[in-house]
Amino acid sequence: MARERSPALWLHTQPSVTRKMPVCHRILLLLWLLHFSSVYSDITDGNAEHLKREHSLIKPYQGVGTSPSSQWDFWGSTLVTSQYVRLTPDERSKQGSIWNTVPCYLKDWEMHVQFKVHGSGKKNLHGDGFAIWYTKERLHPGTVFGSSGNFHGLAIFIDTYPNDEAPDRSFPYISAMVSNGSLPYDHGKDGRSTELGGCSVEVRNKDHDTYLAVRYSKGRLTIMVDVDDRNDWRECIDIGGVRLPTGYYFGSSAATGDLSDNHDIISMKMYQLMVEHTPEEDNQDWTKIEPSTILMIQPEIFGAHPSLAGRSSHYFCVPCWELWFMRLLVLWSFRSVRRGTRGSTKHLDFKELD
Repeated sequence: MARERSPALWLHTQPSVTRKMPVCHRILLLLWLLHFSSVYSDITDGNAEHLKREHSLIKPYQGVGTSPSSQWDFWGSTLVTSQYVRLTPDERSKQGSIWNTVPCYLKDWEMHVQFKVHGSGKKNLHGDGFAIWYTKERLHPGTVFGSSGNFHGLAIFIDTYPNDEAPDRSFPYISAMVSNGSLPYDHGKDGRSTELGGCSVEVRNKDHDTYLAVRYSKGRLTIMVDVDDRNDWRECIDIGGVRLPTGYYFGSSAATGDLSDNHDIISMKMYQLMVEHTPEEDNQDWTKIEPSTILMIQPEIFGAHPSLAGRSSHYFCVPCWELWFMRLLVLWSFRSVRRGTRGSTKHLDFKELD
């Protein structure tokens, strides 16, 4: 059974509004809705025919090792058993990682990660967390959850200990970062200056299975979690304008310091998403794309947004002013219609749009 996401409420427009919209406004609205209809899609139900086994880590973990034919290689404190891959034990000062040896050339993909974080530490007396990577580099040990903080590609951090101790978020905290190698992850500040978004999720010492899904399709990054034993995905991060190349490697790493936890990977299942691309996109050399994002725009131009809080304004970006200009036009059109239909009992809620 597919784990479906509820569609955004504001996608359902009221007939009393759209009938009174000018033709040019309707065209703008149609373009806006078509854009979101292509990116707000369900997490895949895990069809076996789309499973890419060369990029998947599944029990009993055949193909894991250091031989030339191995598809997964591991390092450090990592322990491979028949039931789980333990990146770190519940001991101090441990680091471990596991990496796919096969570069991924899929343009659109989705990774499902089943994991388990558990240990004897009480509240705020455990750490540090683990990360899921899609990067140019592999098996590069470092100080960021067991791997290097200077990387090219995508990283998802499941951070279980607050180094910054800021009062505006609770831990464990899941965040995402895209880097072209020029911006290191600031572990002391929990990566605030470079995160693309995040959410607080309680993932420790669960008696049931816990999952994380990472989807990248047509420039959109979506991260979902299923940690409440409800067989239902909860959205954590949903960001457009992300550019990732092909030919990078998937992996996972974890680290402990003065505090510790068991960080277990149960499975990593990679699915190919069947998505149509334009001829220009198909002819592009996707291995030459530089990892980047458009979200780090100046807040004084488009207004502050909670997901932009704490980010550095010098974060690299790819200009995408056309999309934002269209959004402003659509919002202006809706407000114009609203002023002309104040007597109607049916109207759009612009708080949902913003």
